[in-house]
Amino acid sequence: MMKQVRIKDIAEKAGVSIGTVDRVLHNRGEVAAETKEKVLTIAREMHYQPNIVAQALTAKKQYHLAALLPRGGNDNVFWMMHPQGIEKAINDLRPFFVDVRFFFFELHNEADFNQKAQEIIEYNPEGVIFAPILKKEAIQFCNQLDDKSIPYIFIDTYIENANCLSFVGEDAYQGGRVAASLIDYGLNPEKDILIVNLAKDLENTQHLNRRNQGFMSYFLDAGKNHGMKITVEIPVSERSLIEERMDQIFQIQSQHCAILVSSAKTHAIARYIESRKLQNVIVVGYELTRKNKDYLKKGIIRFLIGQKPMKQAEKAVKRMFEYLTTGQIISKKEFQPVEIINVENVDLF
Repeated sequence: MMKQVRIKDIAEKAGVSIGTVDRVLHNRGEVAAETKEKVLTIAREMHYQPNIVAQALTAKKQYHLAALLPRGGNDNVFWMMHPQGIEKAINDLRPFFVDVRFFFFELHNEADFNQKAQEIIEYNPEGVIFAPILKKEAIQFCNQLDDKSIPYIFIDTYIENANCLSFVGEDAYQGGRVAASLIDYGLNPEKDILIVNLAKDLENTQHLNRRNQGFMSYFLDAGKNHGMKITVEIPVSERSLIEERMDQIFQIQSQHCAILVSSAKTHAIARYIESRKLQNVIVVGYELTRKNKDYLKKGIIRFLIGQKPMKQAEKAVKRMFEYLTTGQIISKKEFQPVEIINVENVDLF
């Protein structure tokens, strides 16, 4: 194990006092330019890392964060997991006076997102963790945070050209390619593939778009399947609407032997497959929610791709804390490895 570099070690190598090194590293007091450069160079060479724990405990500063997330519920179980990850981070950071206030908005409800975003601006936290699912509204919120110099970290979805400190989550494009490879492996090359998006406004839903783009890219450069790829948008997951829309599709084209569901509501399509007693349909979707897990065990869903939502949220809070205490961030994009889950390994998760 590498020995922790101390301020004393840097001082001895630089031939200066501990107090001088402390002033340089913490930018306190006057130090000659030549001495300052020498100390910083030695600190870099020795891979000095500040003791975050000691600094935070000494400062006794309170850190008030805000989390802007879709409201979880019976039909939106996936978003019930993120608050659990945030609560775990708060518990781990309990000695350091960190608290997080939650602001929940209705999924795909632009007006509700904007209202909660404004409440956060008025709250004026030290940092924000949020899921920029609604691209246009999220960009507006980012601009407001930038104007107030409030740092923010994305989870679940990444938006290009934003000034976020970091993104913690799935590489949605690669996640789409993983889904495509799973379907391609078990599907007759002649059969068609149905891509179902359960979203009110797909164009404004960034992570679903990126998954779909990755999915299609796989078949353009690596896939064996050359059947049709038919995209379907269903604005809500209400059972009657799904059945009506899916019945229309299967009446027109009955050759679909594979379905990709681009969101965590895969169970809504699995329920349709079960109700219509459709056989030999490969269903691939996202996230190990309780309902999805039930249909996976029944064999109706073939594969689920998980992106570890609890771990995402936990890491995001800890990355924000590290930034607020040290001014540093580990990486701009911290992609989480996806999990491929089927009936054989589901009980391990």
